[in-house]
Amino acid sequence: MGQPAERESGERATRGAADLQLPPGQRLQKGWPVTHYGPVPKFRPERWEFRVFGATADGEKHCWTHEEFTALPYTTVEADLHCVTKFSMVGAEWGGIPARTVVGTAPPAPDVTHVMVWAEYGFSSNLRLEDFTSDRTLFATHKDGELLTAEHGFPLRLIVPHLYAWKGPKWVRGVEYMTADRRGFWEERGYHNVGDPWREQRYSYQEEPGDGPEL
Repeated sequence: MGQPAERESGERATRGAADLQLPPGQRLQKGWPVTHYGPVPKFRPERWEFRVFGATADGEKHCWTHEEFTALPYTTVEADLHCVTKFSMVGAEWGGIPARTVVGTAPPAPDVTHVMVWAEYGFSSNLRLEDFTSDRTLFATHKDGELLTAEHGFPLRLIVPHLYAWKGPKWVRGVEYMTADRRGFWEERGYHNVGDPWREQRYSYQEEPGDGPEL
């Protein structure tokens, strides 16, 4: 598995209160609450597979075993996590495989506009392609130099720092390239299709023309 570089002793400096900026309606959270829907899946490495499918450039499905996927180039991103339940965890260091690496290895067809990120138990979250391919979007395996726990998404969760945290599912198993948008699990249940915390895009009734799939 890709490994984080050796960390310096002592805790990383945190942002001063004067420098702290949170999206509207958010509160600072110390620690990392466990929030998810449904049970925590059991990780079986011999059965685990990461898939990229749908409108791929070559028309083929691309698959990695757990060993193969976690051997991809490892990087870190320092980023906040903003939960739609109104807590924000700031200054975390996330380690893992950039989404851009996956896109570069298994490119989408030219007319792809969105992706659906699939996780265990059929959970899904849709993203615009430009959000997915942001240089800060990461398939995380580590937080602050430590492997994720099962409750927080081990072996793999998506981190999309500029969107609400539900847009980054835990227990990710694959990505579907799409030539048109469609709503994921929470988006079908009343959450905003885009999910920008700085615009406080929490719920579907707040959507403006162009925010959601065409009817």
